[in-house]
Amino acid sequence: MLIPVRCFTCGKPIGQLWEDYQKRLSSGQEPDKVLNSLGLKRYCCRRMMISNKDYIDDINKYRFK
Repeated sequence: MLIPVRCFTCGKPIGQLWEDYQKRLSSGQEPDKVLNSLGLKRYCCRRMMISNKDYIDDINKYRFK
């Protein structure tokens, strides 16, 4: 998990919301409704969640060569 613990702009803690966000998106809910229900009203915090990609699986491919 590489989501930042806090929003870079405002400093609000958002790291604990990542797993719930991913589960709800995979169940077919719309991203804007999920972000609203998680309490992410500021556009800077919403950007942090929407624009994050989990790269850990890509990195692990090359780690043990």
